[in-house]
Amino acid sequence: MNTQAKPSHLLLRPWHRLATASLAACALMVAACSNDPAPTEEPPLAGASIGGEFELVGPDGETVRWADFDGQCRVVYFGYAFCPDICPTDVQRMTQGLKVLGENEPQMAASITPIFITIDPDRDTREIVDEFTNAFSDDLIGLTGTPEQVRAAADAFKVYYERGETTGDGSYLMNHSNIVYLFDKDGQPLATLPVDEGPEAVAAEIQKWVS
Repeated sequence: MNTQAKPSHLLLRPWHRLATASLAACALMVAACSNDPAPTEEPPLAGASIGGEFELVGPDGETVRWADFDGQCRVVYFGYAFCPDICPTDVQRMTQGLKVLGENEPQMAASITPIFITIDPDRDTREIVDEFTNAFSDDLIGLTGTPEQVRAAADAFKVYYERGETTGDGSYLMNHSNIVYLFDKDGQPLATLPVDEGPEAVAAEIQKWVS
């Protein structure tokens, strides 16, 4: 009887073949995966029913419609000029964010129109709105209108507001949502801008969704 042991390389050969085949299969899988296109992330507000046609009054008394901004991306904020704190802070960060964007991506920034729409048409005349917007940026367009026009616009943009109690001196505050919307060139919603995180975050969010 031949008791001579087989060479170790003959004993391991089946396992070696299996390992080689497995490595080859893995290599093919990796190659296949690397050739797959990366999934495209959709904007957070893609398909949302936010925004739409309105008729408001511009700084020179002209009628301004949502369609007038077709071909331009838009940043939209609803607030009021007599707001003591939140609105000025939000608008400042919004316009500063666009300034930061202009320093990094001037062509992209030039394609964006910032819009401020009042929710307090009883006090915010076009002159007052114009003075308010000019304090932040010459590019910021301020819009007002009749109470009915403003309400229709706010409803289209899913913005909440109501008048607070009148004090003894006749003044009052407005309770309202504070959201900065980003829209594409067709007027479709893309995202909200994180003004609470500062101008750099605003610019970064715009760069993420505007091509």
